[in-house]
Amino acid sequence: MSVRSIKTVRVDYFALLKEQRGLASEKLQTECATVQELYEELQKRYGFSLKHSSIAVALNDEFADWSRTLCESDKVVFIPPVAGG
Repeated sequence: MSVRSIKTVRVDYFALLKEQRGLASEKLQTECATVQELYEELQKRYGFSLKHSSIAVALNDEFADWSRTLCESDKVVFIPPVAGG
């Protein structure tokens, strides 16, 4: 059985997610193990309308897979699709 530890991470939001959250970034504490778990937690908390499959994620300034493990002081950026015209 794995022990889930609480870690503090910084999350940056862009475009629609920034509008829905009402903030560009925040630091928060979480027990989530992966970036996907974190997004799903935030989606429930803030009512994000986008599914994780339509969003890119970056971890510590590099594009990352949704299964990447979160560590203390990580920087997570959720990047929704950009509308063009």
